[in-house]
Amino acid sequence: MHHVFVVSDSTGRTAEQALKAALTQFSDAKINIERRPGVRTGEQVRRIVQEAAESGAFILHTLVSDELRKAMLRAGRELNVETIDIMGPLLSRLSLQLEVSPAEKPGLFRQLNEEYFRRMETMEFAIHHDDGMLAEDLPKAEIVLLGVSRTFKTPLSIYLAFKGWLAANVPIVLGMQLPSIIFELPPERVFCLTTKPESLADLRQVRHIQYKEETGEYANPDYVRREVKYALGIFNKQPGWPVIDVTNKPIEEIAFEILALVGQSGSKK
Repeated sequence: MHHVFVVSDSTGRTAEQALKAALTQFSDAKINIERRPGVRTGEQVRRIVQEAAESGAFILHTLVSDELRKAMLRAGRELNVETIDIMGPLLSRLSLQLEVSPAEKPGLFRQLNEEYFRRMETMEFAIHHDDGMLAEDLPKAEIVLLGVSRTFKTPLSIYLAFKGWLAANVPIVLGMQLPSIIFELPPERVFCLTTKPESLADLRQVRHIQYKEETGEYANPDYVRREVKYALGIFNKQPGWPVIDVTNKPIEEIAFEILALVGQSGSKK
């Protein structure tokens, strides 16, 4: 059963009707709809997103206020709740076609689908800052992932980018020092990924075979144990860096743990 909160600054009936019309194309889906009308403040938005996070719901909204839509976008990112904006893109496209901004909403004509462009920005950032590239840009990142090879750094970066976060990742290799700039970052932005050496050796063995066994000690169980221990030694010297065990966890679960910690630290873009 999927849960969806229909949020509106009015009655919410129009949004609910639109949702039900769309759901006719998903006849097998089981959906529980809860309406949240009369939302007029950022505090109300935050409270509803928190409730959605706790109940595993996603949000569909028709908020006319540009300020409230931004508040919804921010809260959804921070609490890892999917939010679907019906009104914003419609107002933007109408502004483009009519060449005029909605009443009392100056500047909306230039704000064409802010969420789309934000996602493009974060995806590009993740790609350009994968595997330690452009380390000098790490202060721009909202989330920095550290870990040895095959601790899911790259797919996590892409997933977090899709959620709207500027994410970068840096590999840890046995005997090699991390870029010094990492130790200058606010500790609440750095997340350490670890895993059980046995599981990691199995994962690396697959790649070792793919590369026709030309990866040296990469998949050797003893080397893997030493590399994981080396990484943990670095992590333990920085008590402000949270360590997350990724063993046998899906990407979504790991990302949820990271974003929960981000929310606890109060980090915002």
